[in-house]
Amino acid sequence: MISFEHVNLVVTDIDASLRFYQAALPHWRERLSGESDWYGKPRRWLHFGDDYQYLTLNDNGEGVGRDLQGHQPGLAHFAFVTDDIDGVIARLGAEGFAVAKDGAEEPFRRNVYFIDPDGMEVEFVQYLSDDPAERNRPS
Repeated sequence: MISFEHVNLVVTDIDASLRFYQAALPHWRERLSGESDWYGKPRRWLHFGDDYQYLTLNDNGEGVGRDLQGHQPGLAHFAFVTDDIDGVIARLGAEGFAVAKDGAEEPFRRNVYFIDPDGMEVEFVQYLSDDPAERNRPS
C-alpha cells in the first residue's frame, strides 16, 4: 500500500502562508519547525498538518511561480477534501482570501479554488456521494 504523506512548498513568507492554511485547515497544527541550509541559503521550515499528512512550508522563495493560465510544466494545483466547503469558504473569506474560481456544476460534488499567498492554486472539494462511481465521474 502507498498513501500520500506531504507536499513540500517553497514560499516567500511562512507566516502569511500559515495564516491561509490555518484558516482552511483549522484541525491541523504546527508539527515541527526549524532552520536549515538549502544549497548555501538559510531557510526556515515548518511542518503543518495532522499525524498523517502535512505541508512543509519553506521560506526564502525567490522569483515568481508558474503561470496558472499557462502551459508550463509544474504543479497546476493540489486539493483537499472537506465535509464543509461553506465553512472553508467562510474561514478563508474572513482572512481576506476570496474564491478565485468556482468548480464545475456537478451533481455529486462541489469544489472551489483559492490562490494562496504565493500564487499557488488550492482546490477544496466536498463530495455529495459516498459512491466512488458518482464521486469520480469526469468533469
